[in-house]
Amino acid sequence: MTTPLSGTHYGLAAGDYTATIASVGASLRTLQHHGRDLVVPFEADEIRPAYRGATLAPWPNRVVDGRYTFDGVEEQLPLTEPNRGNALHGLATWLDFTAVDRSASHVVLVATIEAQTGYPHRVEVTVTFALDESGLHSTVSGLNTGHDDAPWGTGPHPYLTPGSGRVDEWTLSLPAASVLTVTDDRLIPIGLADVETEEDGSFDFRTPRLIGTTFIDHAFTDLVRGDELTTAVTLTAADGTGVGMTWADDCPWVQVHTADQANPATSRLGLAVEPMTCPPDAFNSGTDLIVLAPGATATAGWTIHAI
Repeated sequence: MTTPLSGTHYGLAAGDYTATIASVGASLRTLQHHGRDLVVPFEADEIRPAYRGATLAPWPNRVVDGRYTFDGVEEQLPLTEPNRGNALHGLATWLDFTAVDRSASHVVLVATIEAQTGYPHRVEVTVTFALDESGLHSTVSGLNTGHDDAPWGTGPHPYLTPGSGRVDEWTLSLPAASVLTVTDDRLIPIGLADVETEEDGSFDFRTPRLIGTTFIDHAFTDLVRGDELTTAVTLTAADGTGVGMTWADDCPWVQVHTADQANPATSRLGLAVEPMTCPPDAFNSGTDLIVLAPGATATAGWTIHAI
């Protein structure tokens, strides 16, 4: 049998939830509750479009110009976002992960980022997906199996969908007080701004409201945490169905993107919500960048659930 283009598939089920995990990029390919999509899916025998559901490591988002200096050495990464001249979403997104533990409701996938030009470090990446009656719980761990310190960051890349319609018709609750402003052309970080005043409050979703035609491709921080010390983002459709995502303080940032595309047929199909351990271009700014000592591990996690 020929392996699908997105790799080996692992079907998960628990309660009213089902999910499918694709081994290439340890990607969340489908997630449903009572048969309703909670993320924008992609086909098994399809090259995963727009990083849907991919695991981002050893950095999320962008390294500007693919160039950074670490431990006194200047490095140059491949420019995987050539139209903007950046290195995008890490080195794990096209690795074929191997299952090391498996049940009807969970799978643990492992792959190694080998030392290479631009990232001369070896890091073992372990991704766990576990379904239960409260939703899909995911964790990503990076273990430095090399001999030197390694820069590290991670996050997921799901495109959430509450049910019917498109982004313009959905209500977003995003408890973030600050937004990272960026340049229009290359999305290069400029600086933090107050969501209440930046662009007349267009990024302020602390009180749930309709997204409408707002364009978002920004990182947010200064996240408000609830009683369980978690941040909760919710997305609801006009009929009241929805999807939520929660995470703890191991991810002090979240990237949100309205998934605008040149092709109207595929534009604004879902809202990317990407909890991140560090902001865009952290390899240069050093902001919240994790440095893994040899033998050290860093772990972050998040949950997606139905509303």
